[in-house]
Amino acid sequence: MVPKIKRILYATDLSENARYAFSYAADLAQRYDANMTIVSVMEILSPFAEKQVQEMMGHEDWDKLKSGHLEYSKQKIKERVSDFCKSMEKHIDACDLMVDDIQIPKGVPYKEILKAAENVNADMIVMGTHGYNILEDSLIGGTARRIIKDSKIPVLVIRLPEDEE
Repeated sequence: MVPKIKRILYATDLSENARYAFSYAADLAQRYDANMTIVSVMEILSPFAEKQVQEMMGHEDWDKLKSGHLEYSKQKIKERVSDFCKSMEKHIDACDLMVDDIQIPKGVPYKEILKAAENVNADMIVMGTHGYNILEDSLIGGTARRIIKDSKIPVLVIRLPEDEE
């Protein structure tokens, strides 16, 4: 059976590795004539930590900072997609047209990525990984590991090549 990939969910944390993983997502989208949804999760602070920050900054300033961060993240994602597409013009046709949705949910990254994949009816998840933990290079990162474990659809996890780390 040939896979029918019409929607790719690309998960990003805006790191250099995530940018590298985007090249795989864009190439797959072109090959399968698929659309892409980009998701970048804003991790929420623990209630205790958020309360401390609110008390230090004041509720109004904290709310401004949070909403500003959301807009900043959306703009950064759009800029990175645009820059990447410009750099890949010779290799990927209409790269920026493949991305039809950018989502920035708040929550636990692996849960929000899996929820987004289900909500957009994604056929595949593409993401980068750092793999930083106690065993460093021998294991993939915690978010990627949880997504691979719990995902009902294929997950492509991309590491940054050693010469670029």
